[in-house]
Amino acid sequence: MIARTQTAGDLLRALPSIDSLLRSATARSLQSAIGVEHLGMLARKVTDELRQEILTSSSGTKIIRDGNGDKSRAALLEEAERRLARVHETETLSKLRRVINATGVILHTNLGRAPLSNAARCAIATEAVGYCTLEYDLKDGARGRRGARAEDLLVNLTGAEAALVVNNCAAAALLVLTILGRDGETIVSRGELVEIGGDFRVPDVMAQSGTRMIEVGTTNRTRLSDYRKAISENTRLIMRVHTSNYRIVGFTKTPTLGEIAGIAHDAGLLLYEDAGSGALVDFSKSGIEGEPVIRASIDAGADVVSFSGDKLLGGPQAGLIVGRSPIIERMRSHPLYRALRADKFRLVALEATLEAYLRGVSEGEVPVHRLISMSAAEIKERVERLIDRLRAGKLSKSVNLETMAGESAVGGGSAPTSRLPTVLISVTHDSLTPNQIEEALRRSSPPVIARILDDRVLLDLRTVADDEEPDLEQAILSLPQAS
Repeated sequence: MIARTQTAGDLLRALPSIDSLLRSATARSLQSAIGVEHLGMLARKVTDELRQEILTSSSGTKIIRDGNGDKSRAALLEEAERRLARVHETETLSKLRRVINATGVILHTNLGRAPLSNAARCAIATEAVGYCTLEYDLKDGARGRRGARAEDLLVNLTGAEAALVVNNCAAAALLVLTILGRDGETIVSRGELVEIGGDFRVPDVMAQSGTRMIEVGTTNRTRLSDYRKAISENTRLIMRVHTSNYRIVGFTKTPTLGEIAGIAHDAGLLLYEDAGSGALVDFSKSGIEGEPVIRASIDAGADVVSFSGDKLLGGPQAGLIVGRSPIIERMRSHPLYRALRADKFRLVALEATLEAYLRGVSEGEVPVHRLISMSAAEIKERVERLIDRLRAGKLSKSVNLETMAGESAVGGGSAPTSRLPTVLISVTHDSLTPNQIEEALRRSSPPVIARILDDRVLLDLRTVADDEEPDLEQAILSLPQAS
């Protein structure tokens, strides 16, 4: 008997109903995870896609069967189940998930920047998940100040008169410029008009705040006289921006913060520094140069300074503002502050992080500081132990592991010229390409995020916590034999 190719009409008639798809083994296995209603929506989406492909493709969704309608019906149901499982997998992968950061980038923006300290994690879990004293004063039994403890800690650690916490550093800059520069002019060096990740540009934030930006100097050289000449009756503010994600080297010149403060105060103006990364301690002993210490900025005469909570400070994402008390109180009472203020989870994690600074133990307790201070020799010892365990286990003979010298990065728009010496694990495979190895690691549970360089997959244990090593080992052991 000669087989007959199915027509589009035949395939449409054989297309499984939504009800039959929902009764399939695949759908039943997903029901408890995603619920009946959402499962029905996905089933409709899958069958609609199949219907459209049948109508628009001469290949009948590439399922060409003979005249036996039962075979076509079974094949289409099987295809619908595959697609239903794939759609669910895609949704699952888009959820926020814990990953193992084996890239060696400490403040990896795409991976959530600073890992929180154990104290910060415990504080979130024990103090903030239920009712808490967010705006309640236990001493007086009355309404309290949001973020009071975190702000008091910031004052103590920076030497400023007052502090304020908002939800991120861009919000901090917007609030400062809106309160201090609106309807007037703000002077800033042309070499400081940076763009930070996610298309955040200083000129755009200044425009949104309602201040008029006055550029002075050139990209590589700005003099005190440039600031002095730009001051007019419309000037409200002088702004200094720390270029945290790049450096200009060579024929350069820029005044010190103290010199700019002198010009601003002589003219009766305020000086605002956007310090970016937010270092509360000097990192120069760890090989990181050029990151302003916030206390030094206050001592140099800055009237207000903003910086990040989740970069070099090592805490949660937050915008931190410190400075003169009258300025901070103006911001606190402005309606914009209510839109930008931090929630209880940020505040409790920030408190716990700042407490480590207060006790002088940030290098031991704040993960970012510990990772920055880790030596290449320490990392080498961990690498060798890990490779020994893998080779003693069931490592595929197709997987090749080598050690090589390399560099870690601070990341997160911080310390762009600073590199931290490290020892890397190079992973190659007899039949898998580097991209295939990287994908296999990325699809492990939990996902392992690596980097590829010179046709090698590289793993940097600087950013892998000790208690994550067993999961990393399992991901490597799961790499297949050569086909």
